[in-house]
Amino acid sequence: MWAAAQGAPQWAAVEVEEVFCVGNCALGPNLSIGGQLYPMRDEGDLERAVRVAVQGHAPATSETTGVGVAVYVPRDAAARSQGADHVAGALAASSDVRVVRTGSRGMLWLEPMIEVDTPDGRVAYGPVGVTDVPGLLAADALAAGDHPLRLGLVDNLPWMKAQQRVTFRRVGVVDPRSAEDYEAHGGMVGLRRALGMAPTDVVTEVTDSGLRGRGGAAFPAGIKLRTVLDTPSAEKFIIANADEGDSGSFADRMLMEGDPFLLIEGMVIAGWATGANDGYIYIRSEYPDAIESMHAACRAAEDHGWLGESVLGSGFAFRMHLRVGAGAYICGEETALMESIEGRRGVVRAKPPLPAIEGLWGKPTVINNVLTLAAMPTVLADGAAAYAALGHGRSRGTQVVQLAGNIAQGGIFEAPFGITVRELIEQFGGGTHSGRPLRAVQVGGPLGAYLSAEQLDLPIDYEAFNAAGALLGHGSIVVFDDTVDMAKMARFAMEFCAAESCGKCTPCRIGSTRGVELIDKIAAGIDRDANLELLEDLCEVMADASLCAMGGFTPLPVRSALTQFTADFTRPAGASA
Repeated sequence: MWAAAQGAPQWAAVEVEEVFCVGNCALGPNLSIGGQLYPMRDEGDLERAVRVAVQGHAPATSETTGVGVAVYVPRDAAARSQGADHVAGALAASSDVRVVRTGSRGMLWLEPMIEVDTPDGRVAYGPVGVTDVPGLLAADALAAGDHPLRLGLVDNLPWMKAQQRVTFRRVGVVDPRSAEDYEAHGGMVGLRRALGMAPTDVVTEVTDSGLRGRGGAAFPAGIKLRTVLDTPSAEKFIIANADEGDSGSFADRMLMEGDPFLLIEGMVIAGWATGANDGYIYIRSEYPDAIESMHAACRAAEDHGWLGESVLGSGFAFRMHLRVGAGAYICGEETALMESIEGRRGVVRAKPPLPAIEGLWGKPTVINNVLTLAAMPTVLADGAAAYAALGHGRSRGTQVVQLAGNIAQGGIFEAPFGITVRELIEQFGGGTHSGRPLRAVQVGGPLGAYLSAEQLDLPIDYEAFNAAGALLGHGSIVVFDDTVDMAKMARFAMEFCAAESCGKCTPCRIGSTRGVELIDKIAAGIDRDANLELLEDLCEVMADASLCAMGGFTPLPVRSALTQFTADFTRPAGASA
């Protein structure tokens, strides 16, 4: 309970409920009041958040509005958590401004970052608060005038210039609610080309591109499409797994909020390639902005003939359905997700049969991560060879990296595979937010391995990570400074697994609970050697015998913490990190 004396005289008390992830990791930790997020990174953030929530701040607008000079203000959830709606409202009050709501460019430490249209390109200002708007207008910001918040041409900013945006090329550029804007910026080129090809040729194109699953398994996308295409069935399905629950991950959310038509186009291409006529987008309930964005995009796509009984007049029918999860992390696992869509509790199914053979309602099903499906329009528009020319080794194309945790400059960075973790953190992330030395990095979500500061030269590459005993996963990078206690982080991995396990298999259900108990005993100095050996045995059983990756990968962060940060497990009981 947080008392009124700490800054909220209108409230007798505030009850705080802990949640695992709200998709705003780069600005976390976060407080949610009435569905609105408020980052809690610096001193005074809590009082400011409660004051704004209770008293209001300024008129807000979430829509594109007005006439005059175009000023682009992001409607992304991270930008909104920093007051973007109120900034848009203040700008809309000027008769000379046409406020255009977009996605975020991904430089989340600069949000709200507004952009002004000029003959030379868009000029950025940020971070802009409501109280900055009058000064910006007085400084002739509408003509790209000078101001302390002026950042320069967006395309020349080091963060943007160093990237090679493919999947995120339109995010932050277009109005995500405008189908016309999407088409004007290259949308639907891939689908139109696909509809002019035989389904088997579309599958070959995806296969030749080298596209692999971006959700963590890195399975070749073309093989999955081929399997569903070749499996006889009168009914088939495409599922977009948007149940993005990994710590540090927010790329799916940002894409659905900033370029939702891209996901729709990718799903229709996958449907044409496999003979599927129905698609399901399964979004976690913690993403209300993404849910609203996808609903609006699906309605607009139907109005423009991109969905429905004859897509683009081709005679091919593709219907879209949206389903919202109930907050279970395990529903990010593909078979538990299908159980949830079918109206049952999210429990993992044994495999085989694979979903591509017997998936949703027992029918052949393509189930892919959002970013995998969103890459398909580019593959079809530009050709397999162009996509395959990007990347490193067997990891082709680009990786959308998400920088989060204790990092100075968190956000989205898209580049071809091969860039190192060190480059991402030091050159683009700006080091730690606290200014203290970096001690550890977790890549791939709560089931990913912990890397020490000496391991940061590891390239972003599936095979390189596998060889290092790590997991690239969804591309999230969470940074920790030298105050972190890695024994506590290992304990959290087991605790998280125990809380989120579906309970179907014993190694995951019981093993994670025993893991928490063992780490507690080790930290307390009880039979350390024996319990460390027992913990290693437990990790081996969980990795080898769990039914899915939930229990199978939980040992990764535990073992890596034990290996790389042994001292945290062997210090005297009660000693601080």
